[in-house]
Amino acid sequence: MITLTFFHLLLSLFVSTPKPEAAKPAERPNILVILCDDLGYADVGFNGSTDIITPELDRLAHNGTIMTSAYVAHPFCGPSRAALLTGRYPHVIGTPYNLLDDGKVTDHGVPVRETYVSNVLQKAGYYTGIVGKWHLGFAERFHPNQRGFDDFYGFLGGGHEYFPEQYLAQYDRQVREGRSPIRWYIRPLEHNGREVREKEYLTDALSEQAAQMVRNAASQKKPFFLYLAYNAPHVPLQAKEEDMKKFAHIQDKDRRTYAAMVYAVDRGVGEIVEALKATNQYDNTLIVFLSDNGGNFDHGASNYPLKGTKGDTWEGGYRTPMFFHWPAGVPAGKRFDHPVTALDFYPTFIHLAGASVPEGKVLDGKNIMESIVRGENPRKDEMIYAMRYRTGHTDVGARMDDWKITRVANEPWQLFNIRKDISEHHDLSRQFPEVLQKMVAATEKWSRTHVTPLWYYSPKDAKLWQAGLMPAYKETFNLDE
Repeated sequence: MITLTFFHLLLSLFVSTPKPEAAKPAERPNILVILCDDLGYADVGFNGSTDIITPELDRLAHNGTIMTSAYVAHPFCGPSRAALLTGRYPHVIGTPYNLLDDGKVTDHGVPVRETYVSNVLQKAGYYTGIVGKWHLGFAERFHPNQRGFDDFYGFLGGGHEYFPEQYLAQYDRQVREGRSPIRWYIRPLEHNGREVREKEYLTDALSEQAAQMVRNAASQKKPFFLYLAYNAPHVPLQAKEEDMKKFAHIQDKDRRTYAAMVYAVDRGVGEIVEALKATNQYDNTLIVFLSDNGGNFDHGASNYPLKGTKGDTWEGGYRTPMFFHWPAGVPAGKRFDHPVTALDFYPTFIHLAGASVPEGKVLDGKNIMESIVRGENPRKDEMIYAMRYRTGHTDVGARMDDWKITRVANEPWQLFNIRKDISEHHDLSRQFPEVLQKMVAATEKWSRTHVTPLWYYSPKDAKLWQAGLMPAYKETFNLDE
């Protein structure tokens, strides 16, 4: 009996067992979210770029999992960022419009009753930092340091100029002239509320600060959550000469400058990766890369093969490049073709951190980590929505599995098999009317959860809402038009 048992033990050592696609991490991972601003779907190598080189991003993407059907919750800036941090569609918390960048410190911002993912991770013992663009509120109670971030280096507005010798000169002149307010684009950066007279090109400065936060986290002996919100390649189109020279083959000046701005991001990501490796944090850091919305094709971007641009509910407005990279927990060399959304980050991150959803907190996304590892659809037969309030009408896009419905500029609803027809060229609404009706009905039901916006981008927007002419849902969801 002893001999037989020993034989079985020996046999078990030679019997092959299924190899897991990703190793199980020994500890909670660091989480690094790298968010570009107005980056085009086709403007990184791993997503098909032929004229813009992004070697650092490509290396991470190909050693991780590339999300081919990745969406954000809104087709432009502020609402998209609010969704990422709150885990809610901006329409259900009153933030579907951008805040103005005129330099005024208004009393508007993402409601403090909405607990940010940074709050949850901070409470769970993470060192939390943000570098770059905020655009979620200017008053003190909306400041990053009041919303779960231990460390903030960047700017509060919706954009910024890139060369400090230029923007600081403008700012200082306007201060001397007594101008007020002074627009956010030319104000000095800040570090935890203190003015900083930065000397480096903006993208380089943000990359260096992110690398420093990585080093700081290592010295604190705790996991970190770092939200790196680059301004690039958002306008103004301003790039370093040495970066521009790498793209001399691009004839169009805007495209060439834009390409150099993207390359500066790529170069900075390489520096941050080196900091992760130097502090022995690389293997257990989840790096998530994406854009806040689609590229602006009026300013050098390309969303090919997607239709549309920043602000649209065509795919080009809110479908973005994305990858997950984590040697200890994410499959390498994979492409994930199922739809995911930035709304999924909140529940996924707190799961990885071993934290819990705060009591009473509603989330619109779901934990997708297990689905990524297994290569399974995390939301079979479930909808992902996008909605843009225009002047007097509402644009809508919604996806379920391989289907996509779109309504733009009060044109009739259209239906696409988005897996086969990524460019939204072939309307199938007449062939599959029952699919269109089902998806429009679900989207209309979702619209009933929306609230009146807490602010508007212009007085004209405000008047339309006050007159009851917006959000124009009755007209939007009329299938007969």
